[in-house]
Amino acid sequence: MALITSPLGKSRHYPFLPTRRLNIRNGVSLALNVHSSYPKLYELRTNGKREKIAFFAGPSNKRNDKYNGTPQAMAEAGGSSLEQQQEEWNCRRIFLSDVIVKRERKFFWGRKWSTLDVGTASVVLSMHLLSLFAPFCFNWSAFWVAFGLYVITGLLGITLSFHRNLSHRSFKLPKWLEYLFAYCGVLALQGNPIDWVSTHRYHHQFCDSERDPHSPIEGFWFSHMSWLFDTNSVVERCGGPNNVGDLEKQPFYKFIQDTYILHPFALAVLLYACGGVPFLVWGMGVRTIWVYHITWLVNSACHVWGKQAWNTGDLSRNNWWVAILAFGEGWHNNHHAFEYSARHGLEWWQLDVTWYVVMLLQVVGLATEVKLPTQLQKQRMAALN
Repeated sequence: MALITSPLGKSRHYPFLPTRRLNIRNGVSLALNVHSSYPKLYELRTNGKREKIAFFAGPSNKRNDKYNGTPQAMAEAGGSSLEQQQEEWNCRRIFLSDVIVKRERKFFWGRKWSTLDVGTASVVLSMHLLSLFAPFCFNWSAFWVAFGLYVITGLLGITLSFHRNLSHRSFKLPKWLEYLFAYCGVLALQGNPIDWVSTHRYHHQFCDSERDPHSPIEGFWFSHMSWLFDTNSVVERCGGPNNVGDLEKQPFYKFIQDTYILHPFALAVLLYACGGVPFLVWGMGVRTIWVYHITWLVNSACHVWGKQAWNTGDLSRNNWWVAILAFGEGWHNNHHAFEYSARHGLEWWQLDVTWYVVMLLQVVGLATEVKLPTQLQKQRMAALN
């Protein structure tokens, strides 16, 4: 019997973890009950001897087994070289979490910037700079315009349309209403529906693996926002948007893709015409970065902090405060357990404003074929815990 005491690394990054026992028979390690989709690094003590060892939870297969064992064994099993394995183990923990940053990507320097990266970064930076003027041109009319657009673009546009309707097809809407809500999402300045949905579908397909477009295993800030400015990385691991044929065959979405930047610009002109600089600063600048960071927190914070009600094999968490800000999107572990579900807050106390809107649309006959997990599906998922 060997005693696994604590993760490897510098003490300031790895506080003591509860001990876990692992049976070692004839040099072969048996299953360790740790649910995670990334390597957990431990110190193995057997007969007074200390040895580095890592475990990748999940079923035994080539992908997982090459991460299990000592660096030498991992290298011999295939994949990375011994030097690369040792380099990968020079990792750190994200603050107040058990998430290991396996390989931190360069944020600004030391990597290639495409024209699209520069353009995206310029738009994001300009919105943040515009928001700096908010205290100097505040009035209540501008504030309520910003709040109204937060609901229109964040709730109706991003969470209801881009995410639950277009990405996961959790329910059906009449085409005129589907397009209207999708246009609300366009005004959030987070990209056109085709590209947004494609990236999100890749996220679920490769969640928290080396091919995930935005996983915290490459750093918190990478998962939060810097992946947006690293399109070369996303293309290398996922390819182009070849998983959105259902959207590409619709002329409306192709038109939006071709003319995308004109629509938020037209909104900015309209805001300035209606309320001058205050409406522009609050309705465009403050509201845009507010919805930006709330959406990005679902990608970052909801894969770092919170509770895992379901064993989904990834880092997804249920995070109550993100759920409040993001109209229910913070119940992210629920979402990864039942991706197709129109409802993310599965418990009565889990606030999910987006689901309440879907229910209202269903009551008036506008939302049909609303998908929800059955009791049997929940029981099967619970059996994996």
